[in-house]
Amino acid sequence: MAPAKHVWLTAAVLVAAVVFFGISGVDVWVQKHFYNPSLNQWLVDSNDPLPKLLFYDGLKRLLIVIGIFLLFGSIIAWKGPFFKPYRRGMVIVLLASVLVPVVVGSLKAVTNMPCPKNLEIFGGDYPHTCVWEKYGNNVCPKEKIKCWPAGHASGGFALLSMVFLFRSQKAKIAVVSISIVIGGSMGTYKMLIGDHFLSHTVITMLLAWLIVLLIDRGIDYAERRGWVHLTS
Repeated sequence: MAPAKHVWLTAAVLVAAVVFFGISGVDVWVQKHFYNPSLNQWLVDSNDPLPKLLFYDGLKRLLIVIGIFLLFGSIIAWKGPFFKPYRRGMVIVLLASVLVPVVVGSLKAVTNMPCPKNLEIFGGDYPHTCVWEKYGNNVCPKEKIKCWPAGHASGGFALLSMVFLFRSQKAKIAVVSISIVIGGSMGTYKMLIGDHFLSHTVITMLLAWLIVLLIDRGIDYAERRGWVHLTS
């Protein structure tokens, strides 16, 4: 598929996913499996140190370590002949590791969407709304609620950018699989503690891939205009 068509297709799937989850009720149906209404408890306690270490703090630190390793490795090896074929891909990876969390975090700051645990149906104070809807006049949040999309999983899904480091199909499939497992694990943990719906993670994954594709197109444009020379 042509790169430009890939961008448009991903954007269309992203919009379709937002609409589907907004009107289908799938989110609530899935989330009810993780909530005990009689005890007002989620399947996993957010204060439990082991799952928090494994799926929150631990994975977040791992991604930071990977990012630092890639950055300094790129600086050290940049002019080496071995690294030359990987320059373009590494720039995409490094930009994605910054831009994906920044874009997702910026969306979280303005969408004002509640977490599952904030909703009335799960013992909270807010009605369930779609991302394009406003709260009713009788609901006035004291402060913006930053729960859409899933920011925690964005770092894991930013690893999708590593497909541009490899040429073989097997390597690309492996990288995509690892990224989905890491980002999906982070998102699933947040679902189990009542912090996110399924859609929050799915939207973050699609948005991350769209950002990666746009970075690739931006670098291609810059190379054609002679602004950067990553392959020479």
